[in-house]
Amino acid sequence: MIETSILQRIGGTPLLELKRIVPAGCARVLIKLESKNPTGSMKDRMALAMIEAGERSGRLQPGGRVVEYTGGSTGVSLAFICAARGYRLSIVTSDAFSAEKRNHMAALGAELTIVPSVGGGMDAALTRDMIAAARDIQERTGAFWTDQLNNTDQLAAYHAMGEEIWAQTDGRIDAFVQSTGTAASVRGIGEALRRHRPDVHIVAVEPAESAVLSGGPSGVHKIEGVGAGFVVPLWEPSAADEIITVSTEDAMAMARTIARTEALFAGTSTGANLVAALQVGMRLGPAATVVTIMCDTSLKYLSTGLYGEGW
Repeated sequence: MIETSILQRIGGTPLLELKRIVPAGCARVLIKLESKNPTGSMKDRMALAMIEAGERSGRLQPGGRVVEYTGGSTGVSLAFICAARGYRLSIVTSDAFSAEKRNHMAALGAELTIVPSVGGGMDAALTRDMIAAARDIQERTGAFWTDQLNNTDQLAAYHAMGEEIWAQTDGRIDAFVQSTGTAASVRGIGEALRRHRPDVHIVAVEPAESAVLSGGPSGVHKIEGVGAGFVVPLWEPSAADEIITVSTEDAMAMARTIARTEALFAGTSTGANLVAALQVGMRLGPAATVVTIMCDTSLKYLSTGLYGEGW
């Protein structure tokens, strides 16, 4: 089949059963390979949904400008969509996030505004500084602001992803585990799965160093793309049956482990997902099925503490 747009390659990603990393007595653990999307990230789905919603509503006109604040993967995905659709893009990001992501956005034509971090870590203050910078650009340029922390248009993309998971498992899913940034993915996928099976166990994952959804204090962590440092607007307590906290250290260790045992080259948020998924799997036992997400590829993190020099 000959396709007419690179955007047609978004979605329809494989579901893989893990073998070597799953201990005896654990549930079957399946991982959705979102690294197979065009930019190597699940965020391609939500970026396309937000842009298409802007087009339908008339908020985004042909040849217009888009603006967003992002830890990187959303920005890369928006740069990809905007390049394919012919929009200009202003991205607000930070040195807290990998150089690979910043370079990828720039290569796709995005104009970058870099907000400095404190010690290369992610926290609530950095998130709010990036939001303020994006608001300033929007006010100066009249750009369409996708505003990912507040934008419910992205939920449709995650509903579709949930339907993919349900079909791929033939409805054999007992728990779903996903790390939480904007909260849209865990909420949207969970909503779709619960339409088919109301008792499916939905688990949100957040950084142990900044476990605000669990009622803990805001702090600094280095799990890129998750843990805004405050309770995000799209979060609903009913979206998850359980919240599991995972430290940056444990998330990185798991990402390195799955590279060597399962040949999956993933980032820290995927590592956090698998730490939590194995915990849930051990509780549920071998008759159960747990699904989690490979959020992106670790090609985005080669210069960071995950795989950079000295790790």
